[in-house]
Amino acid sequence: MNYEHLVQINDPLNPLVATLTRADLWRGLVLRAEQPQIFVPGLDDCRITARGPNSLERELHYGQAIVKDRVIFTPEESVRYEIDPTSEYVGGHLTMTIETPDEIQLFVRFRYETTLVEGSGGEDEQTSEIVKSAYREADIDTITMIRQLIESGRFERPLH
Repeated sequence: MNYEHLVQINDPLNPLVATLTRADLWRGLVLRAEQPQIFVPGLDDCRITARGPNSLERELHYGQAIVKDRVIFTPEESVRYEIDPTSEYVGGHLTMTIETPDEIQLFVRFRYETTLVEGSGGEDEQTSEIVKSAYREADIDTITMIRQLIESGRFERPLH
């Protein structure tokens, strides 16, 4: 299944929403890779097993299940997750790309490429729509958490 959507970060028409900088947003996306327990409900532990100049290899522990992935950073631009499939989890890729159509607007494009079969109707179609909805809600929650961390001043300096 392939799925993508945009989440708007800054809204010039809504003065009640604090404007985030590209650097702030980048720090939040890196933090999500470094400390995913803050962002992912049900994640018990994250162990970084290898670190490169612009990458991480991780083990994500959900109870007894372990998911392995690689995170690739393109500084100030995108974070790509490459998830190994297991018997319990769908493998695939998630890419979060920062987009700035102008000086004020800021978006994150979330692009999913999974091994989940996207059906042409029936149960497969219903399942893929449920998964897409869950992805979208999780992505909105990610941005909400980044915003809360920035506004509260509890942000650590990322390594990337």
